[in-house]
Amino acid sequence: MDINELLVLTITRKASDLHLVAGYVPTLRINGSLHFMVTFPEISAGEIEKMVFSLLSPSQKEKLVGNRELDFSTAYKDKNGEITRFRVNAYYQQNTLAVSFRLIPAHVPTIDELHLPSVIHEFAKLKQGFVLLTGPSGQGKSTTLSSIISEINTTRMLNIVTIEDPIEYVYEKGKSLISQREVEHDTLSFARALKSILREDPDVVYIGEMRDLESMTAALTIAETGHLVFSTLHTNNASQTIDRIIDIFPPASRDQIRMQLASVVAGIVAQRLLPASSGGRVPVCEILLGTSGVKNTIREGKTFLLDNIIQTSEDVGMILFEKHLKMLVEQNIVSPEVAIENALRPDVYEQLMGGR
Repeated sequence: MDINELLVLTITRKASDLHLVAGYVPTLRINGSLHFMVTFPEISAGEIEKMVFSLLSPSQKEKLVGNRELDFSTAYKDKNGEITRFRVNAYYQQNTLAVSFRLIPAHVPTIDELHLPSVIHEFAKLKQGFVLLTGPSGQGKSTTLSSIISEINTTRMLNIVTIEDPIEYVYEKGKSLISQREVEHDTLSFARALKSILREDPDVVYIGEMRDLESMTAALTIAETGHLVFSTLHTNNASQTIDRIIDIFPPASRDQIRMQLASVVAGIVAQRLLPASSGGRVPVCEILLGTSGVKNTIREGKTFLLDNIIQTSEDVGMILFEKHLKMLVEQNIVSPEVAIENALRPDVYEQLMGGR
């Protein structure tokens, strides 16, 4: 079995992910659901190791074996010269190598093509501030952020610097200057890249993921010095995101961080991809904007009030996750069954739907 054959299968079946685990047949994720490729034989541990190692440099092999996991990117080039890129995570399970490939479309989709709320366009117009995309893994956070970066690139003359692990979308030349730095290839770590980033004269900074206290501290500092910062975090909703950021810091510094975060927050988008009634998946969002009321609420440590602020601020573009769900159900884009199953606050959703 050849790795290129499996990558082609992923592309032709329009899958988002390819999973290879010893003792299983190749498995694709299509429209959010797993599909076992039963026409293929089960893959052995030796076959997976051969396939993965064929994609790695000697230093990457050494790191994978030593750390027992590795993030990297790879690309498949077809006979017409068209390149499809993949984000890859290789890891060990039961002392055997396994691997997951995430397909990265060649075209960076626009905000409208992704069917995102129109207020997302406003993030591409900001001069400074901190914007976070949140949600579980595999819910389109990076794609949404890339659509915002792409819109900035095509409409404004700015210096954009990204720090990614690994690089996902590659942006075409536009009005902006874009430097994309990949951890391990272009910088040794997120921490080192963030320490030197202000010397690179950026207007916009895209941090692939806020992983720890150090990266969060740097992101807040960069935003506080007048830059526009985008990043991602694994949280479910807007209020939880604020609490998560503050709770990562030591108790003695939390009041200061609360003030700092309140001063720079421009927006939080909590996103999930749900099955659409017509096929495929559609994003459902909760959007918090950094209004003066939101900033004061964060500053005062009253994040429990944020849900209510979102619910009563639709006129400025905020939307509660359940309200967006309701809109999609009423437009027959998402089924009622899918909506109630995925509501973050089922009681709120039922109330919005009039107790149905």
